[in-house]
Amino acid sequence: MARTNTSKLHIAMFPWFATGHMTPFLHLSNELAKRGHRITYFLPKKAQLQLQHLNRYPHLITFHIVTVPQVDGLPPGTETASEIHISLNNLLVIATDQIRDQVELALSATKPDFVFYDSAHWIPESAKKFGIKTICYNVVCAASLAIALVPARNLPKYRPITEEELSQSPLGYPSTKVVLRGPQARSLLFISLPWGEGSTFYERITTALKESDAIAIRTTKEIEGSFCDYVASQYEKPVLLTGPVLPEEADGKLEERWANWLDGFEPGAVVFCAFGSQINLEKEQFQELLLGFELSGFPFLVSLKAPNGCETVEEGLPEGFEERVKGRGMVSRGWVQQPLILKHESVGCFVNHCGFGSMWESLMSDKQIVLVPFLGDQILNTKLLVEELEVAVEVERGENGWVSKESLCKAIKLVMDEGSDVGATLKKNHTKWKETKGSPKLMNGYIDRFIQDLQELPK
Repeated sequence: MARTNTSKLHIAMFPWFATGHMTPFLHLSNELAKRGHRITYFLPKKAQLQLQHLNRYPHLITFHIVTVPQVDGLPPGTETASEIHISLNNLLVIATDQIRDQVELALSATKPDFVFYDSAHWIPESAKKFGIKTICYNVVCAASLAIALVPARNLPKYRPITEEELSQSPLGYPSTKVVLRGPQARSLLFISLPWGEGSTFYERITTALKESDAIAIRTTKEIEGSFCDYVASQYEKPVLLTGPVLPEEADGKLEERWANWLDGFEPGAVVFCAFGSQINLEKEQFQELLLGFELSGFPFLVSLKAPNGCETVEEGLPEGFEERVKGRGMVSRGWVQQPLILKHESVGCFVNHCGFGSMWESLMSDKQIVLVPFLGDQILNTKLLVEELEVAVEVERGENGWVSKESLCKAIKLVMDEGSDVGATLKKNHTKWKETKGSPKLMNGYIDRFIQDLQELPK
């Protein structure tokens, strides 16, 4: 018996505890609550403090706090991926797996209609005890699932990453030159990393996908329809699309210090850079990027984590840098309100790592786009924006994967200089895409169809 399309749902959300996963899960929660559906959202206390201002429907979206246990090797008190170096993620996975009893207790008490999850491959087994359906909700591109995370028989056996390969990466972690092997990126080495007790990332995520009642992806058929169809055929189950699920209006008000600083520049003059919550650069690469922004001559606002080996951002700055760029260049000492900064009229260019969230924020903005991908899915997202949609440029890398100050400067000037044919073409393509395939009406239609598809799934 299928649910009627007028019934209201109760949905539990259990995302991987990283900002780039929790935030889109909450954006989707808001869209569901906007239409009258009830949400129980599992997250640790620190994440609640970080995300509660984004909860637009607190009478329908309930945060259920879970306690993340201590695991050997994980810094005491760690609850989210943004607090640790990316190489420690496996330990946080082990810790979150130990939350299972807490989640099952809550599910048994609240009996939601569905549980949405991403990397917690044990959720389907837990949910079935209480007759609850499960949706594996993926906030990465469909291309990355189709290329690297399908159970096709012709996929090679994944091998462990060697210490030599790790040492070659500018991140101290698999990046551009290390992650990709072959034209179709079939052997994305990232997926052979340990991810929880006794499993690799590949094994865990493919299990999460296989065991679900349906797969959901944060994308559109206009951009990734063929990849979505392929995933559906490989896993032999429904694939439901939510669209990008970004708020039409950014939440909150831009901090006064950033608003005042940005107000001091002409419209479209400032270059804004952010690489998300998990990219940890080596100090030399961190400094080279900052020197590239300085070399460009444009005013800039940069938000990056302190580089490896440095306790603070200040410790990693190039010698004399702050004095030389005083008045036209700022480096954030912490988290910034990325959506609100992108809304500011003085920002004309967004330099980012092309994580899927930043990819969509780039597309839905009116800013020029410069991309510096580091990890496997970011590389695939970059190819989509640069080669398929032709709305962005990618910064060229040297033979060792290094991004030089000259190559970053060149890419920025290519999109920002007045009279640049490349910049004009990209802006034209971007504007056309937003008016057609990125219209608010189309995006809202995705959510409405998604809910209808959920309600029509067999009980």
